Amino acid sequence: MLYVLRLPCSNYGKNAAPVRFFPWTASKIMESMLNKLKSTVTKVTADMTSAIMGNPVTREFEVGRHIASGGPGMSWRIYNGTKKSTKQEVAVFVFDKKIIDRYQKFEKDQIIDSLKKGVQQLTRLRHPRLLTVQHPLEESRDCLAFCTEPVFASLANVLGQWDNLPSPVPTDIKEYKLYDVETKYGLLQVSEGLSFLHSGVKMVHGNLCTENIILNKSGAWKIMGFDFSISSSNSSDAEPKYVCKEWDPNLPPLCLPNPEYVAPEYILSVSCDVSSDMYSLGVLIHAVFNEGKPVFQVNKQDIFKSFSRQLDQLSHLSPGVLSQIPEEVREHVKMLLSVTFNVRPDADQMTKIPFFDDVGAMTLQYFDSLFQRDNLQKSQFYKGLPKVLPKLPKRVVIYRILPALTSEFVNPDMVPFVLPNVLLIAEDCTKEEYVRLVLPDLTPVFKQQEPVQILLIFLQKMDLLLTKTPPEDIKNSVLPMVYRAVEAPSIQIQELCLNIIPTFANLIEYPSMKNALIPRIKSACLQTSSLAVRVNSLVCLGKILEYLDKWFVIDEILPFLQQIPSREPAVLMGILGIYKCTFTHKKLGIPKEHLAGKSLPHLVSLSIDNNLNLNQFNSFMAVIKDMLSRMETEHKTKLEQLHIMQEQQRSLNITNQMNQSEETKNTPSPATKVRDIDEIFGGSSGSAGVNGNQNGSSSTVSQPSRVSLTLEEKQRLAKEQEQAAKLRSQQPLAPQSVKPATTTPQAKDLTSSLLNNMTSLNNLSLTSGTRTMPMQAGTISSTFPAAPTMGGMGIMGVSNGFNSPMGFQTGSMGMGMRPATPGLYGGMATTTSAPNFSALTQNQNQNQSGKPPDMSALDSLFASSKPKVSLNQMAPKPAQGTTAPAPWLSQFGTGQPSQTAPIQATPMAMTGVQGGFGMQANPFFNPQNFSQPVASSTMNTGMMKQSASVNNDFKDLFG
Repeated sequence: MLYVLRLPCSNYGKNAAPVRFFPWTASKIMESMLNKLKSTVTKVTADMTSAIMGNPVTREFEVGRHIASGGPGMSWRIYNGTKKSTKQEVAVFVFDKKIIDRYQKFEKDQIIDSLKKGVQQLTRLRHPRLLTVQHPLEESRDCLAFCTEPVFASLANVLGQWDNLPSPVPTDIKEYKLYDVETKYGLLQVSEGLSFLHSGVKMVHGNLCTENIILNKSGAWKIMGFDFSISSSNSSDAEPKYVCKEWDPNLPPLCLPNPEYVAPEYILSVSCDVSSDMYSLGVLIHAVFNEGKPVFQVNKQDIFKSFSRQLDQLSHLSPGVLSQIPEEVREHVKMLLSVTFNVRPDADQMTKIPFFDDVGAMTLQYFDSLFQRDNLQKSQFYKGLPKVLPKLPKRVVIYRILPALTSEFVNPDMVPFVLPNVLLIAEDCTKEEYVRLVLPDLTPVFKQQEPVQILLIFLQKMDLLLTKTPPEDIKNSVLPMVYRAVEAPSIQIQELCLNIIPTFANLIEYPSMKNALIPRIKSACLQTSSLAVRVNSLVCLGKILEYLDKWFVIDEILPFLQQIPSREPAVLMGILGIYKCTFTHKKLGIPKEHLAGKSLPHLVSLSIDNNLNLNQFNSFMAVIKDMLSRMETEHKTKLEQLHIMQEQQRSLNITNQMNQSEETKNTPSPATKVRDIDEIFGGSSGSAGVNGNQNGSSSTVSQPSRVSLTLEEKQRLAKEQEQAAKLRSQQPLAPQSVKPATTTPQAKDLTSSLLNNMTSLNNLSLTSGTRTMPMQAGTISSTFPAAPTMGGMGIMGVSNGFNSPMGFQTGSMGMGMRPATPGLYGGMATTTSAPNFSALTQNQNQNQSGKPPDMSALDSLFASSKPKVSLNQMAPKPAQGTTAPAPWLSQFGTGQPSQTAPIQATPMAMTGVQGGFGMQANPFFNPQNFSQPVASSTMNTGMMKQSASVNNDFKDLFG
């Protein structure tokens, strides 16, 4: 496939054959064109960079992005920049000499000299309406450069003339639209600038056009381009006289002013005056309202003929030419465009026309002249400014008014008047605009404490500050200001601060709140004399409780409530509110210990204050009842859980007993053997139950929880009975101490057996006085094994020869029992009798036969202040055919009522023995008067009768 490409060349005619290319040739051509375009762009960029970097301006300034263009013929490229030493923002104007490479050497020199003259003249002039030069012109081999105040663009750029701008055109310039207030005030600024030049400097600008009007970063219109300015040739006192040069069409365009804005007399009669600049102002006004188009288009090739025709049109100016100009200024523009220069208004007159009497324009003008006003005039102006700000465009407010307002922060007396306007502007700003334009100027104001109105204004706008200020700046700047406000001497500021603190409490770090904010709130509450501040302090604390730690509230906040001295109803209800919030909050809560010990007593005491009305009292009682209910529930639940744990532990102990019983059934210990023998033969040795109940039956030892015997246990019991029978034929058993069993069996009372054997003690006299020799565990022989002290009462086991320990319990009256050592009781020797199992068997048989024992001897144990029924009357009567009780049992007679209240002995469990006697009831100390009651209501009937061998054993034991 072939492609045909027609090339434009001089020798290419109609009959010439077209050049044919193959596809690969076309692609090569396309690639070559793209590479050439790329290299051209790269070369231009590199050349521009090298031109800027080679200029001495770059020694002190950092050159940034290309942002605009302006000056004569739009020849100056404008870059943003920064001064290296101070980081001050500037605009860098650069003229690249390569633009004029097409001209001859002398033409280049003329252009350079014209540009230099304009910059040098601008540098010498200082006025708010003229562009301010920050660094003078610097020339290098490739360019000219100088620095000015920050610049946004030229008026020509804004009106759509984009020559010498970067590609693509910056969006902010492309979309920029002038507001009416900006146009009015901008034209007013140009008029004021011309007035300065004409009246103050005696100078004609000579080239006033859109190219030489620069909009700085704040939006102010500034005049530049003094390349063709003409100064007065007369002295300052005489009438100014201006001499202009004849128009030379052969000069390069950059060596001539813009002919579309030049007055006709300048071209046609080679004369100029200040009125020539006023004609240029008229054309400028027309261009502003007509998208940058001047009144007439000028043919630069035949400029004289063009101006002659223009002169005729100006003499008969049609109304359509000025149709786009506002009616208020239309007549003035027509006068400015008049052919007769005497008719044109001067610059000073233009500044006073009604067109500029606009509220917005007057406001902007007032800001530009603030340095001439005193504080009183400024304060009056700032008070009325909030009414004007909403009527102005946002861009004008942010970039024109805001910088002027923030510049007043250096004057503390003006801050209370300026700050409300700054915060009003901040409300319309985005967060990015606020952080970039407003916050840097507000940060130093946060630290100012005087005048006090500053704090008040900030607190009123705290929602705005918290919404748009970054968290880091809130912590570093806003919160310290709030802390100072809490301690402010003004009650109004304290109230306002306490009201707004809860709105941003979530932004405060816990350490800051704990160590800085809470102590200040507490101090304000305690030290203030204002009821409103005290109540607001309590309300503030109540609202920020959720951001605090539970234990901090309990340790710091709740005790603080008890320190509040006043008892006004509002204060009391505030205290109640904090208690209620803490009590009901899921995160916080009050422990029941604190409720019982501190919270409830405090609330109850407050609830009966006479200042409370019925509804307030009911509120107190409702909270108190809720606290009591929860405390009851929690503590009851705790006790129930403890009870369940105790029951489980008791069940576990029983299970362990049964397991131990299984483990020891093959190898029973001696103590187990003795206990089993006693159980088999009627239990002559008492066993103590858990509850201290005495059981005289011949059954086995009672357990806390009785279980039926298994077959294996019955087999073991039969074997033990056989083993007991074998013991009868063996040698007498030596006394041995019985180790306490795992469980506590019920104790059997040995009183009956002792009374049956007391006949041998008739001649033994023991005094009733207290014998207080303490019992030492180390001095007790095997006859009296040592026993532990339980319940504060000493218990001593005594072996009576039948391997059944007798328990003697030391009472609380200071009486002790001597250890049973030789010679202890009047030189009596301790004798251990051999066990007589026949007597045990006889007693067991007697118990099983059902004979009732005679218990009259124990009547004295139940002494009381009232007559009582004897134990013989209480005991069941013997059946017919049974044997009567032994006559010696009644030798003590009927018990007499005791004159003193009996001491109830507490049953104590030790080695399966129940201690049934107190010190006074101990028969070894007072055998004649048994006035101590027995711990159990049941008597062991199996011990009431004893055999003669048992009596002999006691005789041997006690002499």
